[in-house]
Amino acid sequence: MPKQTKNRLDKSIQVLKYGIIGLCLVIFGRLFQLQILQYDKFSPKSRENALRPKVVEPARGLIYDRNGRLIVDNKPIYSLTITPSDYDPENTPLLAKLLEVPVKKLEKRIQAARNYSWHRTSRLYTEISFKTFSLIQENIWRLPGIGHQLESKRHYPIDSLHASHILGYLGEVSEEKYQNSEYYSLGDRIGKTGLEKSYNKQLRGQKGVSYIVVNALGQSLGPYNNGATNEHPVQGYNLYTSLDAELQMFTEEIMEGKRGAAIALNPETGGVLSMVSAPEFKIRKLAGRIDADYWQAINSDPDHPLFNRAITSQQPPGSTFKPIMALIGLELDLVTPETTIYNPGYYYRGRRYGDHADPGMYDLAKAIQNSSNTYFLWLMDEIYIQDYFDEWHDMAADFGLGSQTGIDLPSEVSGILPNNAYFNEAFGKGQWGLGDVINLGIGQGRMSTSPLQMAVATAIIANGGYKVQPHIVQSVKKGNGEIVFTSANKEKIEWIDKKEIEAVQWGMRRVVTKGSGRYYADIDSIEVAGKTGTSQNPHGEDHGWFIAFAPYENPKIAVAVLLENSGFGSISAAPVAALMIEKYLTGIIKRERV
Repeated sequence: MPKQTKNRLDKSIQVLKYGIIGLCLVIFGRLFQLQILQYDKFSPKSRENALRPKVVEPARGLIYDRNGRLIVDNKPIYSLTITPSDYDPENTPLLAKLLEVPVKKLEKRIQAARNYSWHRTSRLYTEISFKTFSLIQENIWRLPGIGHQLESKRHYPIDSLHASHILGYLGEVSEEKYQNSEYYSLGDRIGKTGLEKSYNKQLRGQKGVSYIVVNALGQSLGPYNNGATNEHPVQGYNLYTSLDAELQMFTEEIMEGKRGAAIALNPETGGVLSMVSAPEFKIRKLAGRIDADYWQAINSDPDHPLFNRAITSQQPPGSTFKPIMALIGLELDLVTPETTIYNPGYYYRGRRYGDHADPGMYDLAKAIQNSSNTYFLWLMDEIYIQDYFDEWHDMAADFGLGSQTGIDLPSEVSGILPNNAYFNEAFGKGQWGLGDVINLGIGQGRMSTSPLQMAVATAIIANGGYKVQPHIVQSVKKGNGEIVFTSANKEKIEWIDKKEIEAVQWGMRRVVTKGSGRYYADIDSIEVAGKTGTSQNPHGEDHGWFIAFAPYENPKIAVAVLLENSGFGSISAAPVAALMIEKYLTGIIKRERV
């Protein structure tokens, strides 16, 4: 072999040798990167190739009332699952027959599971009956890719307690939600309303994972490594509420057949003792798998049972606003408790404004007692002409009007509390005047409040001028009892004077002893202070209001009741509030019910 040819061959061998060495180094380097440097990242993925991760759902947190009484827990149910990569579509008619559902409907759910993930297991149906579960288990050998998991649905251990608008319900998570979430999967349930929605993150807990060894057909061969590598689920946090279960049940009972809302607060803390929006919906029918017929019925019901009137109803407060007007007038030095205004039976300012109070002289306490429109229309007249309208707005806002209270429930409204800017935007600057404003002095016109806002305002009057944060949950606790959240404290409204608020409280006490509240709100064993009100309704019969607190000397409960299309609050809402107060403070009812 010529020397030149031999040298060329040696060089080629050298190049090939170095090439092979370089390639080996690249391969070993990549193996080192995958096996050592990126072990944490790729180890779980490699396990999925030989193992099947199975999500273990955590137990959802429990809910208790103020006395530690369990009001929401969990009940075990079976859910049917599917792994699309292991499932044979030819088995769909058999599976539909076992489930007793239309084939087309089942195919749609199977397609949704495929779209979600071809290899991951997801729910097909939740809360299947034990009979159906047994039938599927008998035929499971014919249904590769079909499995089950033990889950839970909400259970309400006190049969006569509903609290549907407070507790809320769970529903299946939307596609948008699970597609953009690391936590949720197809078929997961999420809080849709009430506390279930507001505290969903705390209640839901953390999912666990168990690893199952599978063969080439996807059949389970048992737990991997005897379960040593499983990730255990973490139970959701428990909610401890301010609710009084007994008062809640009683309020639900006396609100049956009515339309409106009734709320009771602890005036010192703002804790909700009871909250009822009537009509209610049957919360048990929305636990677990939703009853489709019932869901359609409540959504088409003209009384709107899903609507939480306690926090979303917006009505003029009527004469229940007069105690707040009195405090504003006192603070602005427009009146004193002794200031007297003559009521001829009407107030005249461009036109007559009617007054149901008897003609005569009225000081502040008597004006509240007999609900004199003349006194408070005159006061609003003075506020407007002395250019105190924005100050009026700001002081009324300190009572929680015109903005959300921040209660821990979704969908709360702000209501309307106008000021100069509001009317300028509504009518144009210089295009409105006293005629648009004066009715605000008696809680009518362009203002609206929710029952909750009026309950908060009543609590502020009851506790001597301290603004409270209304809330339902007092604390959130881990399973071991560790507290992770507590409710907010109250704060003093600086401009409210002790003697002035005592004068208003005295007027409200006289409403119950001598005024329009004496027929239904005066309780022999309890000193109650309150204020009746009627909200004008251009679309039908007027709405009835009543606010109250008791005992007068040391208030333990503040109540606001709104009954739609019920006429005068003194004969509609006042009896409901009085019964709530009597039940809470004495535990028994000695009078006839409403």
